[in-house]
Amino acid sequence: MNIIQHLKSQTTFSEKSITNTVKLLDEDCTIPFISRYRKEMTGNLDEVEIGLIVKLKKDFEAFQKRKETILKALEEQEVLTPELKDKVERSKSLQELEDIYLPYKKKRKTKAETARKNGLEPLAKIIMAQRSDNIEYIAAQYLNDAVQNEDEAIEGAGFIIAEWINENIGVRNRLRRIYERKAVITTKITSKTKKLDTTSSDYEKAQKFKDYFDWEESLNRCPSHRLLAMLRAENEGFVKLKVAIEREVALEIIDQRIIKNNSNNKEYLERFIDDAYKRLLAPALSNEILQKSKEKADTTAIDVFAKNLKQLLLAAPLGEKNVLAIDPGFRTGCKVVCLDKRGNFKKYTTIFPHAPQNENAVASKKISDLVNKYNIDAIAIGDGTASRETEELVKNIPFEKEIAVFIVSEAGASIYSASKIAREEFPKEDVTVRGAISIGRRLQDPLAELVKIDAKSIGVGQYQHDVDQTKLKDELETVVSSCVNLVGVNINTASKSLLTSVSGIGAKLAENIVAYRDENGAFSSRTEIKKVPRLGAKAYEQGAGFLRIKNGKNPLDNSAVHPESYAVVKKMAASLKVKENDLIGNGSLLSKLQLQHFITDKIGLPTLQDIKKELEKPGLDPREKAKVFAYDPNIKTINDVISGMILPGIVNNVTAFGCFVSIGIKESGLIHISNLSDTYVKDPNEIVSLQQHVMVKVLDVDVQRKRIGLKLELDK
Repeated sequence: MNIIQHLKSQTTFSEKSITNTVKLLDEDCTIPFISRYRKEMTGNLDEVEIGLIVKLKKDFEAFQKRKETILKALEEQEVLTPELKDKVERSKSLQELEDIYLPYKKKRKTKAETARKNGLEPLAKIIMAQRSDNIEYIAAQYLNDAVQNEDEAIEGAGFIIAEWINENIGVRNRLRRIYERKAVITTKITSKTKKLDTTSSDYEKAQKFKDYFDWEESLNRCPSHRLLAMLRAENEGFVKLKVAIEREVALEIIDQRIIKNNSNNKEYLERFIDDAYKRLLAPALSNEILQKSKEKADTTAIDVFAKNLKQLLLAAPLGEKNVLAIDPGFRTGCKVVCLDKRGNFKKYTTIFPHAPQNENAVASKKISDLVNKYNIDAIAIGDGTASRETEELVKNIPFEKEIAVFIVSEAGASIYSASKIAREEFPKEDVTVRGAISIGRRLQDPLAELVKIDAKSIGVGQYQHDVDQTKLKDELETVVSSCVNLVGVNINTASKSLLTSVSGIGAKLAENIVAYRDENGAFSSRTEIKKVPRLGAKAYEQGAGFLRIKNGKNPLDNSAVHPESYAVVKKMAASLKVKENDLIGNGSLLSKLQLQHFITDKIGLPTLQDIKKELEKPGLDPREKAKVFAYDPNIKTINDVISGMILPGIVNNVTAFGCFVSIGIKESGLIHISNLSDTYVKDPNEIVSLQQHVMVKVLDVDVQRKRIGLKLELDK
């Protein structure tokens, strides 16, 4: 089966769509470019569908490579027969392939291998043939210096038989099906956990997993978050985890495959079967099913993380406004910075409005003066320590004009402030100043600022450090790239980090673009981008449509219309006897276009419709605008929260089991999935999204465990 046949069997896409998409991918085209500018070739596949092809293609290629490796190993062992080669080449799954290879796999020194060296394999074959009555008599013929008596001979033969049973594909597949349906996962508290007292540093860590001490449930019903929690509890030594099926069921299945109805050696074989299952099959299949379940849990967790990250990156920007940003604190004071509308750093100072200094009046005067001096439009306050107190201070200052006040997430700001990127941007400022700048810039443009931070440090999702890190990294990079290219990037103001995620650009070309810009000034046209060192025709093709140039020579350079389609726009304008500029933003003119007249071999209706839509509102930011939000001023700590209260909140994390909501205090409350709606909800993202403003009802408060249960108040 070739790659096209495989992809066709795994998807509902047409063969033409698959073939063309694979061709484009092999030509190093990116997912954003293919989905946006090659719709005719792919049959209008979107980013998700193309992403699925990328994943399936990658898995298929890895599978083929594994086949080649195994065939080479078998050839080197001189055991590769035409029949075995055919089996390997016809295998349809990695599991099937590994089962075929299992008998030939190089093993550590085993009991079966020792028995073979002692000359006991012929005896094992006699016992497995199940035709001889007196095995003890036959066993006596295999005694030697290493095998002292009949019992040792039979035991050695049993080890060989146990290995054969373990390598029996039929046995393994039958047992697999039972494990998939009936495996039970159990946990037992460890002696280490039992010995912990309340003063131990590990005691509080252990309490997080208290719900999973001595736990038992069907593995196939165990939700992803619970499985990952149990695995983390085991990794940290608080519980011991076990996956198993009923032993009697397993032994009966093996008996049916191995023991003949008229077997003369049933007693021996049952003993060897028991050994094969206990020592070889059960550990291997338990690990296998647990690994499969872990992979499914990883996929679910990564999917949740990816959805959250996308929502966070596409959060509403304030836009080009002058911002005063505050990184709040008590003893060490509040760090205050002023940024101009493009995010350029203008001023830094520290104020001490809170205990122990309590310089409230001085702090208010400083903020007021800075607002006036730098013509501030909005104030961004980090949501960490002293956030609510600082918000109260700011809202009580009588500004000369209306100033919008926003609470901004600090998640990952400390990571950024100590990073190489931050040091390069602000080499003369310390980490506290950089942190405050990041808070302000997050309000202006969350996407442009958050791409500078390792996505895992942003603090959304569940158990991100426990999942497959390679898969997580790949998925998050795809999300970042998708968001950056969806919004588009102003090449004359974008940071190196933002440019790196543009289709076809990457880190080195991003660096070259910034260097060229610094040396030659702002780009005046997309054509000029070709002058950037090492930016060749392929990179230009992939990236040009996503790079914007405001106030350039050609207004199309500030749109998502690709330069390869500029000639089509020229023809559109000519057909209406107007100039190209006259089309832009002119809905009445654009409505007169007969798009079918512009269809060519390379440009079809989908691309023409995209061009028309872009001409109607060129360079339109797909994100919403930032909205002011206010917490309940009476809620300052968890002690102020009482059951029955209705409070405003912001969704700050979405998981498979519900969502967490900030209500303005250190502890976020949990809306369990069952409390998101009056009807059944499969995916919390169906109801809520990250950064969404919501109203919640407090169901319960556990001050000691610092837990708050909430219910989403639905609009009536």
